[in-house]
Amino acid sequence: MTPGSNGTTISDDADAQNLGVSLAPALRDVCEGRLGEINWFRATWQHGGAATGFATWNRPDGRTADVVVKLPIKFDEWFWTVGLGGVEDDEAESPRSLALPTPRVFAGGEQLGGYDIAWVVMERLGSPPLASDLTKDALHDLLRSAAEFHARAARVRSVRKAKPPSQEDWGAEIEQAREACRGDRIDNAQRWNQMLREVDRHLDTLVDRWRARPIDTWCHGDLHGHNAMRRRLPSGEGGRCVLIDLALIHPGCWIEDALYLERLFWARREHLHGVRIVRALGRFRKELGLKNSEDASDLANVRRVLMAATAPAFLSTEGHPAHLAAALDLLERLLPVVAR
Repeated sequence: MTPGSNGTTISDDADAQNLGVSLAPALRDVCEGRLGEINWFRATWQHGGAATGFATWNRPDGRTADVVVKLPIKFDEWFWTVGLGGVEDDEAESPRSLALPTPRVFAGGEQLGGYDIAWVVMERLGSPPLASDLTKDALHDLLRSAAEFHARAARVRSVRKAKPPSQEDWGAEIEQAREACRGDRIDNAQRWNQMLREVDRHLDTLVDRWRARPIDTWCHGDLHGHNAMRRRLPSGEGGRCVLIDLALIHPGCWIEDALYLERLFWARREHLHGVRIVRALGRFRKELGLKNSEDASDLANVRRVLMAATAPAFLSTEGHPAHLAAALDLLERLLPVVAR
């Protein structure tokens, strides 16, 4: 729900779409006529209600750029989208701008038409998501862009000044997982019950170890192949990998992004092409001079155990039998390692 300065609230997609249509003239006026007609649509990838549209942006040299318009967006998404991708028109095609790991932003603001509404006009990436053909090279490109995102975000705002991240209630989620294992709701319920009892015995120690992790990174929060696309170069060819959807950026430990991506492939590891996600992201970060946790491997295993143990608590999103089977196998393999 997005509040307006006059007390109006934007509560759903239809409201956002109607607001976008009604504010389009004001938006084009703020953009001094450089924004073309907007073709509004509902984007399947974005979080929260927002009107999204395709348009063109008229540059001072007479050329045009295909752009995406989004409004209203939450302040944090606006801050990071503009802070990470803001470019001047005369530098939009410079090597520096074309190397940005997030979309280039041509215009943006926090107010529009008398409302406290954040909006952005950013480049339209003309290629399909990397998920459509996630080769080994593409996976490396995604992780390299994630490392560059981490580095650039740290320059935009110090993570040390951020509010501490919210704490997951692992105990409540483990209890939900145990509830899901009762009856015939999932396969291998007896094995699950046995492992969850073992996790419960060590839960306080595991949670304490995870909560003691270094909070030194702005995490993307939704790192996967559908949130990564290639930037079209002036030559028309596909260029560097660009991370989109910056609505879930939060302070944390860098391995959170790696494990978020890795978990999606627990049941189909062959699609990782042998890439070890945590190790690869750590290597790309090191190449950029970023600091990695000395105990990253141990921390990653603790996080894997906690995530695997809570998988049955989220049957609507993680209830595929193959995923649950992979989570159970991982739990049986790693719990003895992290609990010793």
